[in-house]
Amino acid sequence: MPDSPLYTAAAIAVIAMAIAVVVAVGLKVLRSFRDLGTDAEQATYKTLHAASRAGQHLRTGLNPAGAAKASRQLRSLLGCDALAITDTAGVLAWDGAGEELKPALMGLAARVLDGGHTAVVPAAELQLAATGGSPAQPPDAEGAVVIAPIKAGTRVVGVVAALAPSAGAGLVRATGEVAEWVATQVELAELDASRTLLMEAEVRALRAQISPHFIYNSLNAIASFINTDPVRARELVVEFADFTRYSFRRHGDFTTLAEELRCIDRYLLLERARFGDRVQVSLRIAPEVLSTVIPFLSLQPLVENAVRHGLEAKGGPGHISITAEDSGAFAEVTIEDDGVGIDPEQLRSVLAGHSDGDHVGLRNVDARLRQVYGEECGLVIETAPGEGTLITMRVPKSQPRHDA
Repeated sequence: MPDSPLYTAAAIAVIAMAIAVVVAVGLKVLRSFRDLGTDAEQATYKTLHAASRAGQHLRTGLNPAGAAKASRQLRSLLGCDALAITDTAGVLAWDGAGEELKPALMGLAARVLDGGHTAVVPAAELQLAATGGSPAQPPDAEGAVVIAPIKAGTRVVGVVAALAPSAGAGLVRATGEVAEWVATQVELAELDASRTLLMEAEVRALRAQISPHFIYNSLNAIASFINTDPVRARELVVEFADFTRYSFRRHGDFTTLAEELRCIDRYLLLERARFGDRVQVSLRIAPEVLSTVIPFLSLQPLVENAVRHGLEAKGGPGHISITAEDSGAFAEVTIEDDGVGIDPEQLRSVLAGHSDGDHVGLRNVDARLRQVYGEECGLVIETAPGEGTLITMRVPKSQPRHDA
């Protein structure tokens, strides 16, 4: 029965237990907050946390979406009534009060964009410009706007504007510091973009290396079979089409080891059509590394180097061995040939970018690996004149997701 003493006691016990849980959770939260340390340490933590969150939104550069999200965090850092971020063309974000003043900001920011120096403007002047009023009708806005330049290198790429009841020396300096911090994020974004462009340029260079020499020889080899073995000629045309489709694709800077090995198989099939039994190939591939993500066109140039600069110059049969093995946290790929080898001094000069010509494919692949994975992941090349060449490439098996 709902009115029985037993039911009432049980209800009271449940309520008491719930209150105890709430109190315990509250005490835990308070203790965790106190664990942050003194008031100064808590303030430092909040500042760093806000800067970290804002930085995430600016890593793609100055754009409306990122600036809008970052401006909320940056306004909390400055403790101002409103904060705006612009580029050189317009206001990207306005967070806080007085948004009706937004249309006039670029006019007042022009002097900062041109001169690169922080300016303090009375809020009344901003309101006057926004409303199109006249001195005969004095505006009622109070406070000031601090406008600080965002400089990427020697260029002024935008401004940070802070609207506050007063513009003391502290706010002016703090706004300048925030603008410099935003500039650093912009420079990092530009660096990321330039790295992407560099990788694309290197891929284009590798494609350019493939196209004149290999395509000409492959088409000649295919033509030689048209009359004597038309079936094989058709098969080679299909392999040639698949190889060029893969090599000249327009999306993705990365691929899988399995896809790159398929590309190499087509390449060697076309080269064997030209060289016949002079090119002998053996493969030993561990299945567990086939899904490893590697830079696009990072293996094919190494195999082409073995054929063109190792076996082609040898004047007799030659052997290429390709292995891919699981090596702990890495996938290790080796390409070995018993060709004419490379002079170590010449190789060092090529890898350092001091000379062009033969083996430039090795330099491009080595540079891309170091750029993506760090200096410790460049090519390891063992060679000497007349002794063949052994190239080792180590790629981390666990890496961020890439468009393959």
